[in-house]
Amino acid sequence: MGSSVATLSLCPPSKLLKDESKFQIFDFNLLQKEEHIPEQFIWPSGDLTKTAEEEFDVPLIDLSAIINGDEAAIATAAEIVRKACEKHGLFLVTNHGVDPHLISSAHQEFDSIFKLPLEKKLSTQMGATGYSGAHAERFSTCLPWKETFTFPYKHNNESESQVVDYFTSVLGEDLHHTGLVFQKYCEAMKELTPVIMELLAIGLGVDRLHFQRFFEDAESIMRCNFYPPCNSSGLTLGSGPHCDPTSLTILHQDQVGGLEVFVDNKWLPVRPRSDSFVINIGDTFMALSNGRYKSCLHRVLANREMERKSVTYFVNPREDKTVKPPDNLIGKEEPRKYPDFTWAELFEFTQKHHRSDAVTLQEFLKRLQASKPSNFE
Repeated sequence: MGSSVATLSLCPPSKLLKDESKFQIFDFNLLQKEEHIPEQFIWPSGDLTKTAEEEFDVPLIDLSAIINGDEAAIATAAEIVRKACEKHGLFLVTNHGVDPHLISSAHQEFDSIFKLPLEKKLSTQMGATGYSGAHAERFSTCLPWKETFTFPYKHNNESESQVVDYFTSVLGEDLHHTGLVFQKYCEAMKELTPVIMELLAIGLGVDRLHFQRFFEDAESIMRCNFYPPCNSSGLTLGSGPHCDPTSLTILHQDQVGGLEVFVDNKWLPVRPRSDSFVINIGDTFMALSNGRYKSCLHRVLANREMERKSVTYFVNPREDKTVKPPDNLIGKEEPRKYPDFTWAELFEFTQKHHRSDAVTLQEFLKRLQASKPSNFE
């Protein structure tokens, strides 16, 4: 593989369906039994580059001392986070305070969602929320070998049952318990988010509460990812090479493995740890840090024999809030790298104009500058 990240983005981002009413429907219960996969799932060879032999030595942050207010431990952890985010944008956190039984329950509830009849799952599809089979409602080629179920979670919503209400409204009262589990899971992620934001702020040398305040009214996205077994796993990907357009991703993966990060021009596997969350920087936070922290380029491999599950919590600012770095990250030596934009604008771009890949933010900014030439101060 060449040294340029651009060599990874071989699947044309322009392959977005113009008429969503004509998208193909794939039943993974049938697909995983087929010897050969449909051509829509076959990825370019550049995106299928083999995994490096060595494992990724991911920085591990023990949050117990941070939660307990140990300033020396906080400073040490913030420095580790800074180095990781400036290089590749990913680290792990352990002793995070989230009940392991709650995490286990979230994984167990996948069957309640993904084992439903296909017609029932498809009935929940509404824009960016609900069920998606390989994102076939949006793309026509390079389809990911996965099913997803996505729903919103607002940090300042007065309702204490917003997730339960969502599940029962789209899937019925039978899924009340599933909604309750994910309601508690989202609440735990809401509690974990400020702790991580504080470390990110300290590492940047800004007011340690700056990002906590910025994200206090966050409008986050929760996604359950289910990756069925695939007989042609060497030809497809569970998720193609991409950076998350969101701000921060808090991921818990099961023990199957498959997540890989692009570091030093090679793909390195991230070994699953049941006691830890994977934290990665997204495009929006890269802009908030004025480019200091790197959006993490990653992918997920398909597995020939085993199904895989991951629970993903995407932290986003309120959709109309201006994404702009703190003043002390901008100066003569560090000029402003990104114009003002809102999360709503970037999210709409990824839904209607450009599939998430290694250059989503750059392509979005080109479009933004063309439409708002005076947006850059």
